[in-house]
Amino acid sequence: MNQDHFIVRPGKRIHLEDYDPAFTGHFESEDEAATKLSKDVGKLAKYQDMLYAQNMYGLLVILQGMDTAGKDGTIRHVMSGVNPQGTQVYSFKAPSAEELSHDFLWRSTKALPERGRVCIFNRSYYEEVLVVRVHPELLDAQRLPSEAGGKRIWKDRFDDINHFEKYLVRNGIVIVKFFLHLSKAEQRRRLLARIDTAEKNWKLSPSDVKERGYWDDYMHAYEDALNNTSTEWAPWYVVPADHKWFTRTVVADVIVDRLKSLKLSYPQISSEDRRYLLQARKLLEAESSS
Repeated sequence: MNQDHFIVRPGKRIHLEDYDPAFTGHFESEDEAATKLSKDVGKLAKYQDMLYAQNMYGLLVILQGMDTAGKDGTIRHVMSGVNPQGTQVYSFKAPSAEELSHDFLWRSTKALPERGRVCIFNRSYYEEVLVVRVHPELLDAQRLPSEAGGKRIWKDRFDDINHFEKYLVRNGIVIVKFFLHLSKAEQRRRLLARIDTAEKNWKLSPSDVKERGYWDDYMHAYEDALNNTSTEWAPWYVVPADHKWFTRTVVADVIVDRLKSLKLSYPQISSEDRRYLLQARKLLEAESSS
């Protein structure tokens, strides 16, 4: 798969209107993509096992997108083969009173992956330059000093995020960021499906349709965030999201490729430990003959 089609090159400004949310690449059918996804899920399980054993790197996967973009389903399908012991998922909702009493990165910092683990953020600290930008009245609850607000706040937050992510990468946290790019027409279809399907009713909140009214504002906020926070150490990928099967295939492909680039391996034991294993073998073999 040609990932160049999706990556936001650092320093190059993109326009979301140039990305087709219904794009499905070279795949001629959903079944063909499913075969590719199945293979990548298997590879991901192998790499995660080595990541856990090596205990040197942590992987942080960030998923952003409008409501119904398919974040939950992507997590469920792409991570279906991994060991739960080495994986964690955090879904960030509206901040609590405690979280609002800290800096905007605090609650995310607490959830960062340990070495050897995969962590998925379903939404993330990027909400602070997305939903908060679309609804700047939310800043009032953050009780920021006057010098921290004003017109520069979004640029300052972009800078803070970039420095934060660079710090993480320097310390062995690999960051992969996906924006699931959904069309407004497809979101409408999915929202209607949630209303018309009883077992999906619980997924629809009153704010979902209300937020749809700010669609253009959100697209501007996303575009600005992508252009200002796609860096060499933590680039963004704009993933078409109108076809869920294609979204999952792209996300899995990128994650597998990123883990492969780490050249992971199982730890090598010392000669002393090797002698211990040989002794243990003799003891265990003696048990079977007694």
